[in-house]
Amino acid sequence: MPATKARQVRHNKAVQVIGRVGMACYGLVYLLIGYLAARIAFGGGGQEADGRGAVAEVGSTPLGGVLLWALAAGLVAYGLWQGLQAAVGYTWYEKPRRRTMKRVTSGVRCLVGLSLGFYAGRLAAGAGDQGSGDQKQQEFTASLLALPAGPFLVIVVAVIVLGVAVASVVNAVRRNFLNDLDLSSLPKGTQRWVERLGRIGYAARGVVFGVVAVLIGIAALTVDPSRSGGLDAALRTLAAQPFGTVLLVVVAVGVAAFGAYCVGAARAQRA
Repeated sequence: MPATKARQVRHNKAVQVIGRVGMACYGLVYLLIGYLAARIAFGGGGQEADGRGAVAEVGSTPLGGVLLWALAAGLVAYGLWQGLQAAVGYTWYEKPRRRTMKRVTSGVRCLVGLSLGFYAGRLAAGAGDQGSGDQKQQEFTASLLALPAGPFLVIVVAVIVLGVAVASVVNAVRRNFLNDLDLSSLPKGTQRWVERLGRIGYAARGVVFGVVAVLIGIAALTVDPSRSGGLDAALRTLAAQPFGTVLLVVVAVGVAAFGAYCVGAARAQRA
């Protein structure tokens, strides 16, 4: 009975509209991360280039308070929508294994959406900064390293993140993300751009998550949680490489492309 109710809610038109608006808000976060990454590439200061930094960037605008509340509502809506997908979604996949993997992915997006949404709400309410994404990653790594077999557990996390990175690149190459879209609901020109942006965006996300996996692995091997890091640390690591400015600009454009893909594909997302 609960599953039947959840399916009814998932197919509700109002819920789908709110969820798609939330997906556009999620895309906006990635657009801002791309912008912040480009600013790092050209030596600019400001917010860290991760989800929390993107939310804080919204709060720094003249209408920051109002925009933060709107963004918070959108991100929470996106998180709840992804939660529904995790529970009873992806019924168009015939293979149970594939359907399960997609539901797990939606479960992760649910947590990310809710976390960023609550963070935006706290900032809007004047609660102040709660720490960067890199700090949270390092604290999580430190807590794992403190456990018995801690380095092994951190290596497991690194392997999982690396798997996500590889899956993202495969998604881009094989265009698997199109299976979750009803492109017929979009104009022809928009369909082509959504596909292109999706391929570029998923590939860029794969590169960034790959670097995050490497950083986590180094933290495990050195038993030093400060060597770990999240999205911002990964982007700054790319910037420190030979031709780092060019490399980071390319990745920043790719991350922004993923954000534009989310905005453009929101209307076509199957539910």
